Amino acid sequence: MDTQANQTVSMPRIGDPAPSFTAVTTQGKINFPEDYKGKWAILFSHPADFTPVCTSEFMTFASMQDKFQKANCELVGLSVDGLYSHIAWLRTIKEKIEFRGMKNVEVTFPLIEDITMEVASRYGMIQPGESNTKAVRAVFFVDPKGIIRAIIYYPLSIGRNFDELYRALIAMQTTDAFQVATPADWQPGDDVIVPTAGSCGVAKERMEDTENLDCKDWFFCTKKLDKSLVLSTLIKE
Repeated sequence: MDTQANQTVSMPRIGDPAPSFTAVTTQGKINFPEDYKGKWAILFSHPADFTPVCTSEFMTFASMQDKFQKANCELVGLSVDGLYSHIAWLRTIKEKIEFRGMKNVEVTFPLIEDITMEVASRYGMIQPGESNTKAVRAVFFVDPKGIIRAIIYYPLSIGRNFDELYRALIAMQTTDAFQVATPADWQPGDDVIVPTAGSCGVAKERMEDTENLDCKDWFFCTKKLDKSLVLSTLIKE
């Protein structure tokens, strides 16, 4: 019997409280998610330091850090490498690596040391079918109450789409702030779904008293949501 193939990978689910942990990072000790209460947090794993795909990702995330912070979201990275490896790798990125016009990139968000793979295992970041010794590219969106709101996984060989990670964050914040849902490929300024999918009774009620409501049928109603209103509500300059 192939015990590795039958090994169960435990991971938290959407709607669960984010598992708590204390860890050493490149920015000091953190308590997650407690230290991020009142903010959104993106906890993401990468397979290993000093690897090219991970390097391109960290440069991209670091270049977008200010954009995420203006949306009340902090970034927290993780790999199963040690602290000194992290520090040396991030220094190399700043001093030597140039990618897509990005150079002299300094990574200032925390990168977790997880040599024991305790945190990675708790979050299901170790996928035996992919690797027993490296974390896959997992992304956990944790809301200001410490609840996991979205989970995205990528294999070791594929770099993430960081514009999509930001879009997903803004979409979730929009659904919370305006009590709507967002359709496929939604961007701020696009029409939104009213009400949340599956509430046909509420849709009929709102069809009578909501302005600018466009109902194609009882289950598919949209309305306009001004981009400037979304951004002024969510983004802090």
